[in-house]
Amino acid sequence: MPSSCRLVKRFPTVRTPVAAQHSGWRLSLYPQALEGGGCFVPTFKPERSYVAPGAAADPQRSAHEAGRRARARLRRYCAANRLNRFGTLTYRGEGCHDVDQLKRDVGVFFRNLRTGLGGAPLPYVWVPEWHKTGHGLHVHFAVAKFVRRSLVDQSWGHGFVHIKLIGDLGVGSGALEESRKAAGYLSKYVAKTFTDVNARILGRHRYEVAQGFQPTKIWVWGESPHSLIEQASKMLDSPLTNSWNSESDPEWVGAPAIWAQWGDK
Repeated sequence: MPSSCRLVKRFPTVRTPVAAQHSGWRLSLYPQALEGGGCFVPTFKPERSYVAPGAAADPQRSAHEAGRRARARLRRYCAANRLNRFGTLTYRGEGCHDVDQLKRDVGVFFRNLRTGLGGAPLPYVWVPEWHKTGHGLHVHFAVAKFVRRSLVDQSWGHGFVHIKLIGDLGVGSGALEESRKAAGYLSKYVAKTFTDVNARILGRHRYEVAQGFQPTKIWVWGESPHSLIEQASKMLDSPLTNSWNSESDPEWVGAPAIWAQWGDK
């Protein structure tokens, strides 16, 4: 059974009485990713109106926030599934300029890869990118299993491949830290699509993941940021390794918020 499935059993959904959910601090906790983010929920929520794409009052800030949310989802997926092998797929010759063809080729690649690894469900993430020299499209991806380069080459079959285990981390670092660093590499390409119009592949998702491996979210409620972090640390039984509070960020303009990561024991 995959480790992610075992983690789900450890952390059943915490049900809070409805009355307690009217206001207070709420943390969205992702146990498999050992990460959570939260904010203060007021008693009366402000009315929100629909804003058409491209019609935001501050398009630059809107793009930045959209990119931040996408990077967070990508990071949690990588961490939850310990995707610590980073690879690149490139086309030979004149390259590929057809996004539909790219998606078909990458789909075949991961089916071949899964078969070559024994056929078990395989969590992965991949990000398309336009090559700087006009060569067309290439792909960056991450997986969790050790994969022989020869198998990657055989599974792709359209040109050049590269794959490596994430390294250059501190002594004692494990798959969790490695997967977060891999997510950082992939996030650079995803973030660029929100701010660079030439990087966006229109009509396609900014990244793709294997279905069935999304991290589970549970809610934790408390009277203060400290109580949320304390409750989450006890639930995870893991050490807090990184945290952020909007009170310490002079450029923060949203509701009071917090974010935290925990490490493997």
